[in-house]
Amino acid sequence: MTTTTTTILESITAPEGGGRPIPDAATREVIGHAPVHTVDDLNRAIVNARSAQPAWAALGHAERSLILTAIADDLDANAEELAVLLSREQGKPLNGPNARFEVGACSAWTRTAADTPLEPEVVFEAGDSRAEVHYDPLGVVGAIGPWNWPMMITVWQIAPSLRMGNTVVVKPSEYTPLSVLALAAIYNRHLPEDVLTVISGDREVGAAIAAHPDLDKIMFTGSTATGRRIVEASANSLARLTLELGGNDAGIILPGTDVAAIAENLFWGIFINTGQTCAALKRLYVHDSQYDEVVDALAKLADAMPLGNGLDEANVLGPLQNEKQFDIVARLVEDARERGARIVTGGEPAPEHGPLFYRTTVVADIDDGTALVDEEQFGPVIPVIRYSDVDDAVRRANDSTQGLGASVWSDDPDAASEVARRVQAGTVWINQHGAINPHVPFGGIKASGYGQEFGVAGLKAVAAPKVIQR
Repeated sequence: MTTTTTTILESITAPEGGGRPIPDAATREVIGHAPVHTVDDLNRAIVNARSAQPAWAALGHAERSLILTAIADDLDANAEELAVLLSREQGKPLNGPNARFEVGACSAWTRTAADTPLEPEVVFEAGDSRAEVHYDPLGVVGAIGPWNWPMMITVWQIAPSLRMGNTVVVKPSEYTPLSVLALAAIYNRHLPEDVLTVISGDREVGAAIAAHPDLDKIMFTGSTATGRRIVEASANSLARLTLELGGNDAGIILPGTDVAAIAENLFWGIFINTGQTCAALKRLYVHDSQYDEVVDALAKLADAMPLGNGLDEANVLGPLQNEKQFDIVARLVEDARERGARIVTGGEPAPEHGPLFYRTTVVADIDDGTALVDEEQFGPVIPVIRYSDVDDAVRRANDSTQGLGASVWSDDPDAASEVARRVQAGTVWINQHGAINPHVPFGGIKASGYGQEFGVAGLKAVAAPKVIQR
């Protein structure tokens, strides 16, 4: 069944005066009103999800997979309407690796959750003795999502959970609730009642999820500081956790690399979603011999990439999603400027496009110890840092409390692989950055969280292993 964005939006939005106004990220005009749910609403949703879970689990993998496949088909049928809503609320343009890409990823990850086999594993067999590991549903999963990729990351949380027979209660970011409500509206056309519920509340609701005694699993994508609070709050319930937290991903370009060949992949590894991506490249280490060439190549691309309202088909870079993040980016750039760094291009707001637009920025002649290098900027800014010794570059890349992703860039695959093995991160890409695959496990180390998502590992993360031994 297909519908229009207006119909989807009308079905999920609260009446004016009865909900919280949600602005267009680019223009700041109100596009809809999000329901304001409370902790009492959350408690009822968890009770109902608990009641619905046994019947949902009893359907079995094959039937649940058929339902997820039908959901993926419905997402495809409504892809353009969902992308327009997402573009307006989150700010990302329709084109490039942005809104249409994100909605397509929702369908792809839903299908992969449906199609990935997870058979019992024989872990020991000798004579008449045999031990198998089976994977049962956990029960009720609480999912807390971010504002940067609100639809896609919610699917990462809910699709595997549903496939494994769990019911799910989702709390979207206060900044982007309409996108998640629209996504869930498509899902709920095919799901039994109370199997998936969205609670559109404030931080009090998120805190209540973290501490709730009747949740079996909590999945969270967001800041490291909030992740630590979730760990503390969940201690009494001992709910299982998957935490995908902040990243300050390093990239290392090895000497002798063909800069022209990697430039565009490098640019999008940095500036995908206008830099508002946990696993974007956020600090780039370049050998002295190619430093100026890399800086110039990035600056030329930054100047050439169209910036503006996401509904304009020509644009591929959009605004910062919210004022708080805009202020963080502006502060970090200004601090770098005051400390003597060279602003090669950008370095200032772009008010002609709207109040939260910031020009795509390349910063050179900067070093570790500067806030722009040491902190996660989460915006359209890249500090480019010189190095002269590869071992020193690896040391500096690893000198961070975070370890979500990293990348190594080289024409020599063996040299790149050798360096990649020494870099401390959950994923290290070669000649690309941030490329994800629904079949390939993804997760961080150190203060970037723990637990893996995607593929077989992601299914196991939302299941209870049971050993049957004879």
